[in-house]
Amino acid sequence: MERLAKYFLSILIIITSSCSITKTKEEQKAEADHMINGGTIILSPNYQGSPKMMTFVEKAIALDPENSDAWRELSIPYLKRGMPVKWKPLFDKAVALEPEEWQGWRGYLYLYFYRNYKKAIEDFDATDTLTPNFDDTPQGQSVNYMRGLAYLGLKQYTTSKSYFDTYINDQIKTSGEDYADVTAFLYRGIGFYLQSDYQNAILDFQKVLKYSGNHYADAHYWLSKSFLQGKDKTKALEHIQKAIDDFNNGYFHTRGYVEVLYQIYIQDLEEVKNLIENS
Repeated sequence: MERLAKYFLSILIIITSSCSITKTKEEQKAEADHMINGGTIILSPNYQGSPKMMTFVEKAIALDPENSDAWRELSIPYLKRGMPVKWKPLFDKAVALEPEEWQGWRGYLYLYFYRNYKKAIEDFDATDTLTPNFDDTPQGQSVNYMRGLAYLGLKQYTTSKSYFDTYINDQIKTSGEDYADVTAFLYRGIGFYLQSDYQNAILDFQKVLKYSGNHYADAHYWLSKSFLQGKDKTKALEHIQKAIDDFNNGYFHTRGYVEVLYQIYIQDLEEVKNLIENS
């Protein structure tokens, strides 16, 4: 009986292998797409980067080496673990296969994960060339917003402001100013502050508070610094105390995996408070 069971198992393996060999290229593509995009990957909290997940994605790539989604999926664990030498060739493959889909995303990753502002701008500009007259939004954020951030990182404040202006004005036209990401006002305000234009900086930081229920440690922090430059110690002290309260309650700008540009920490706030009290 045991020998018979082994015989039938051998036959089943042969039949299965035969069916796999005779699949058309279109069928292999469809299977690979279903593996990556059809909900087959187990979405557990730690699924990315697990041996099971990596092997699974590699099987999808073996079925269809032109599946850009699979190459991108294979790259992400290396990105999140800080292994750029392994991440970049895999993500570059996704971009080469489907640039309209992934070039802007690579720019987003250059910007937030690697602070490579020039490379990020190159990808954002190339994305615009691929999709003219369309504001691409890799990872759900406008490339105009992200170019504003990249140029701010390069300390090219005038260019940075022009892109934040474009992004904010587009939001005003389509949905209203309150639909703009409040950090666009925050970063445009920081650009004004760094150019010693404290009046316009204050206006932008106040807009951050207007659209965030008056709770945003970053805006209060920069308002405090701006008022201090204007010798208004009363307002400076008021805002730095609010910044500390908001920070302690979790109302500050942050992102998963990376430190944001001009990230604030409690030590920064306490330093400004001490400066005001002792000046």
